[in-house]
Amino acid sequence: MIVGLPRETKSGEQRVGLTPDAVGELVRHRHRVIVESGAGTGIGSADSDYEAAGAEIAPAAPDVWRTAELVVKVKEPQPSERKLLRPDQILFAYLHLAPDPDQAADLLASGAACIAYETVSDPRGGLPLLAPMSRVAGRLAVQAGAWALEKVHGGAGVLIGGVPGVPPARVVIIGGGVVGENAAQIAIGMGADVRVLDIDPEVLGQLDQRFGTGVVTVMSTRAALDSEVIGADLVIGAVLVSGARAPSLVTAEMIRKMRTGSVVVDVAIDQGGCIETSRPTTHAEPTFIRDGVVHYCVANMPGAVPLTATRALSDVTLPRVLSIADQGLDVLRTDPCLRDGLNVYKGRITEPRVAAAIDVPYTDPLVALD
Repeated sequence: MIVGLPRETKSGEQRVGLTPDAVGELVRHRHRVIVESGAGTGIGSADSDYEAAGAEIAPAAPDVWRTAELVVKVKEPQPSERKLLRPDQILFAYLHLAPDPDQAADLLASGAACIAYETVSDPRGGLPLLAPMSRVAGRLAVQAGAWALEKVHGGAGVLIGGVPGVPPARVVIIGGGVVGENAAQIAIGMGADVRVLDIDPEVLGQLDQRFGTGVVTVMSTRAALDSEVIGADLVIGAVLVSGARAPSLVTAEMIRKMRTGSVVVDVAIDQGGCIETSRPTTHAEPTFIRDGVVHYCVANMPGAVPLTATRALSDVTLPRVLSIADQGLDVLRTDPCLRDGLNVYKGRITEPRVAAAIDVPYTDPLVALD
């Protein structure tokens, strides 16, 4: 199969779909790989590194899209890229379609097969291609929050860990999944007063067992959310409903009640956000202030650390890329976990939560593939 690796075009995105080592594995499996010139710049990989791995270098994005049968990306295709999709093509990337009906409409119109990293599952019901970026985003969220709390960036001028005689910042994490657990790890390490809210007692129990007295676990009710958010210096939104738009849990009224200079980091923004006052921002302009509260809502947070993030992502995507390249779409008929990633196929939505979110009919992927 011909595998294409275009350069990412989303603002501030420095990751790349595959490392040179991963490209080398594809070539060893007798696949042809075409890489857009400069695709690996953000991770310090030159065109020559990809050539040494056996790839061909294309001068521009259209040359990659025009030739490739399978396009491997990191972020969702931007409008200019969506125009290049063909009905006989397979797209493999993060798509996050639930809050993005415009992208969904373009992918439907393309007729292509679009497989979303974020809904590929594993036999335990986990999300193996989302997990590594969730770990990165969770750890970055505390870094970003600490930066935004500095007075020069609009924050109250609070040091996360405090100093002797001065209490640390209170960090409230909404959601105890992969993002929340990793955010808690970093916040505890920085000496913060950490609280994690979740609706699942088992999740809270696991966090309590792991972190002990380093974290206060709280059952997430409306009253608890209101109290914890209002009293926080830093709120991290770490809520995920696979494939669906994130529920808006932190209301505008809660934001109005927070102290001036407090910070919210909405990690769920790529799924629409779990904070009512959030709107997507970029690495170039990561924050805005509303009602005195600094909002950090960068939709591709791991793009800030592209070398770490690309290596982590490429490690988990490569086996799936190889399966698709080796077997084509037939692999979706035999691999139910990979089939869970199929969101769009030949003009039909094949992911039920995406279909519900954008209000279009749902087609079972096995029916669509037949």
